[in-house]
Amino acid sequence: MDLSVPVTDDVKLHFRHRPGTASPPFLLVHGMASSARLWDEVADHLAAAGHAVYAVDLRGHGDSDTPETGYDIPTAVADLVAASAALGLDRVVVAGHSWGGNISVRLTAEHPELVAALALVDGGWLEPAKAFSSWDAFVGALRPASLEGATVRSVSDYFRAIHPDWSPAAIEAAVATMRENPDGSLSRRMSTEQHMSILYSIWNEPPRPWYAAVDVPTLLMPAIPKGADAKWADRIRSRIRETTADLRHATMREYLDSEHDLHAQHPRRVADDLLDLARGLRPTGDAR
Repeated sequence: MDLSVPVTDDVKLHFRHRPGTASPPFLLVHGMASSARLWDEVADHLAAAGHAVYAVDLRGHGDSDTPETGYDIPTAVADLVAASAALGLDRVVVAGHSWGGNISVRLTAEHPELVAALALVDGGWLEPAKAFSSWDAFVGALRPASLEGATVRSVSDYFRAIHPDWSPAAIEAAVATMRENPDGSLSRRMSTEQHMSILYSIWNEPPRPWYAAVDVPTLLMPAIPKGADAKWADRIRSRIRETTADLRHATMREYLDSEHDLHAQHPRRVADDLLDLARGLRPTGDAR
């Protein structure tokens, strides 16, 4: 079910919604230059367990509106708060991937009445000023690649080659993060300036200052890359534990031999971990 939800007088966000009656509902937040569709297979498993699922397209992504401005973490949080109010959501399990993890941390810290639990899917702990030698190095690593000459077929073939264990649905969702033009070529949904605005916000607004205000069960779900030896894997674990030390109710479930897009590569396992997180919540009003 597709929902179009006003968040300001001139901006609507698109949600991919699956109904359900089990408590709590899930709010799924994608990463930069991604979309709600990458969550589809995770959402299917959550809905099969009876839960309502709301996967958002953040502004400038997927089928949401693309205004000129507002490509920063505070605006993304404000958009989600407005959308949650319009949808009547509270006490949700929020799962944020990558940049969506940063957004989800701040959403949880600033609006504790909205969030019952938090899952950070290979994101929500990046401190680029520490991870990269300079702003230019950070931008160089995350600047969008050129799509000159790209078509649905060529990009689909490329994604199948680099993600051999992704399902056909995940490959289609990855291609759909881009806009197909009438001539069959592909283009970015956001302008370079809008993309850079997100990078600037990531650089200047790391999530660490918000951890101390997060008072809900939090699941850290890091990807340990394929080929990582024991020392490399230990460095990843240690860095995440050090960075997130102020999260008082955090546990970690790592994904060995995995890619950044865990929800596309391992949708059933991600869904199972989210369901475990939800099952561990106390019923509303239980003060024990």
